[in-house]
Amino acid sequence: MVTAHCLVKNEENFVWYSVVSVIEFVDEIFIWDTGSSDKTLHIIKELVKEYPKKINFKEVGNVDKREYSAIRQQMLDETKPGWVFILDGDEIYFQSSIQRIVSEINSNKNKYESMVVPTINLVGDMFHYQESVAGKYKFGNKTGHYALRFINTSIPGLHVYEEYGKEGFADINNRPIQDRDENKIAYLDAPYLHATHLLRSSKDDDVMQRSAKRKYELGIEFMKDFYYPEVFFKSRPQIVPNVWKNMDFNFKLRAFIETPLRKLKRRFL
Repeated sequence: MVTAHCLVKNEENFVWYSVVSVIEFVDEIFIWDTGSSDKTLHIIKELVKEYPKKINFKEVGNVDKREYSAIRQQMLDETKPGWVFILDGDEIYFQSSIQRIVSEINSNKNKYESMVVPTINLVGDMFHYQESVAGKYKFGNKTGHYALRFINTSIPGLHVYEEYGKEGFADINNRPIQDRDENKIAYLDAPYLHATHLLRSSKDDDVMQRSAKRKYELGIEFMKDFYYPEVFFKSRPQIVPNVWKNMDFNFKLRAFIETPLRKLKRRFL
């Protein structure tokens, strides 16, 4: 059993792509909204119409930093035994990646406690990505653009700890699950696109810490034959935005100034 947890607020630009990229490969997906003021709710309701048997949808209302983690805990409490898949509304999977992950889960249900996958972080627009040295997440002996996104609910006392922006999952001894047995963490070469640094909504300013996530940076241009996740080429409802837009002049100008400073900071601080 693989249950995706998608906790959102103002994710109108990417949430449809995110959900549709994985929904055929999971058993259930919780999409809980924490007070969206853009088109996110309308988009989710379109998804519910299309996938009524797979989506558990709730409007939980506006929450603060501490309440946010409590909502994640509630999602966990309502999840059937199996695996939890943390899916943010700005994360879009390649079909080959989600297939490989779910296949690994089904083949080795009890071998692993968690799974870590690489991320491809977009910057500026859909055509550029962030350099690898910008990735600072640490898992075992790996540092870079990685994310722990799949968790086995069999971990004793599994629960959510800390507030929004710092939240994670820990065991009965309050030990973060990434600090448990290294041999029970699977590192899979199954990346996804992460749009966290892009404009995610017309109402980004209404979301906690959202403005700090947007990066004014000149990234690396994808090769012309780069294979984007298949969901971007599927027919979509009219309400779903077209994300294929180049960064504008004002963004480029600011990014031109800030990018060298960011590169220096990454290498020397």
